[in-house]
Amino acid sequence: MQQALAEARRSGLDLVEVSPKARPPVCKILDYGKYRYELAKKDKEARKQNSAAKVKELKFHVNIEGHDYETKLRNAEQFLFKGMKAKMMLVFRGREMQHKDLGQALVAKIRKDLEHVGVADAEPKLIGRNINLMLTPLPQRKRTRKFTKETDEDFEDDSDQPDANDEDSGE
Repeated sequence: MQQALAEARRSGLDLVEVSPKARPPVCKILDYGKYRYELAKKDKEARKQNSAAKVKELKFHVNIEGHDYETKLRNAEQFLFKGMKAKMMLVFRGREMQHKDLGQALVAKIRKDLEHVGVADAEPKLIGRNINLMLTPLPQRKRTRKFTKETDEDFEDDSDQPDANDEDSGE
């Protein structure tokens, strides 16, 4: 142990105990500040890759039109397919509170329409003027697309479209 400590001091580095329970204890000679920096960098990168921590929120109203409903479902499907959680919030305005049964039916429809990519954490709850439903994505291999295609990601590849600079030589 004393030899290792002397060697570390000679090279201007630190002696770090890697495995204290091993017999004899395992140590490394390294720059401890740099080691801590690299560990913090790895942790930050791991948190960035964990998209399950992200929660996307979508608001619905009782009297939503069909096209708007489909658009919101496509967005929710994309979020869930990418591994993000989705919070569905049905908001009642004014006298719509008298028709809670319509709201419950709409939330049940949303839940049923998205069961191929996500599962509800709990039953929908009426809290104040909102009905909340949290959907968690299914495991990667069980998710399927129903409302979107593979090409409906954030950006589309238009490689099959001719560029404006390309000249047609088909004369």
